[in-house]
Amino acid sequence: MKKETIIALLHGPDQPGLVAKASSWIFERGSNIDHADQHKDPEANVFFQRVEWVPSGNPKEEAEAFKAFSESSLKMNTKVVLNTKKQKVALFVSKIDHCFHDIILRFQANEMSGELACIISNHKALEKAAETYGIPFYHTPFENMDKASVEAEQIKILKKHSVELVILARYMQILSSGFLHEAGVPVINIHHSFLPAFAGGKPYHQAYERGVKIIGATAHYANADLDEGPIIYQDVIQINHRNTISDLIRKGKDLERSVFAHAVRLHLNNRILVYNNKTVVFD
Repeated sequence: MKKETIIALLHGPDQPGLVAKASSWIFERGSNIDHADQHKDPEANVFFQRVEWVPSGNPKEEAEAFKAFSESSLKMNTKVVLNTKKQKVALFVSKIDHCFHDIILRFQANEMSGELACIISNHKALEKAAETYGIPFYHTPFENMDKASVEAEQIKILKKHSVELVILARYMQILSSGFLHEAGVPVINIHHSFLPAFAGGKPYHQAYERGVKIIGATAHYANADLDEGPIIYQDVIQINHRNTISDLIRKGKDLERSVFAHAVRLHLNNRILVYNNKTVVFD
């Protein structure tokens, strides 16, 4: 049985003694810290911390008490969760399926601390695959439809399943700012290049034409600006002059799978703090 722990993510203006005060609060209650990590942004003078501990008493009550202490006494922006809480996730996809299959299999192998609640697609291409996996599938086509009405239907689906995270497995539609606002949950996208280079479509073709020596993949939170949300995780792979566009696409797909999965795992494990369109990742 999984040991129940409390996870707290804090950020705010730096001040002397923050680490000691947070640790003392936990120690004085007879609780035991499993992991603690912190970071300071010297330019912004902002302190970030992730601390995870085994509570001595009722986990929910202790979590609520720490949040109140952190916000009132430490003046920190504070998120506190229990590690046993599984977030419900919606998977958006179009037709390209390599990240789609990979992430589902990782959920079903219990590699992810979340629950894949539903699949939403603007095409029917992967409906049978979704049925095979036993995951509810919703077809929300955009052809001859008003985008706002389609996104409104998607929002209803998210609310129906109490979704807390949206992940885009090569979903080939641009989410409107209205959708992001109404959804009210984080959205993770996988982009098939090492951003900010080669944003937009066909990045592997762009990379081939430029003769680059590495290609990459980027997982980031989506915001109203295309491909400009806070970056969560990136990786690259070496290529050379012998590689064709097909080689680049094949190698890139391998990167996309692993980068996407790693970013989703980091989020579900509550290891990310977002600040000023950047992330602090306690990996």
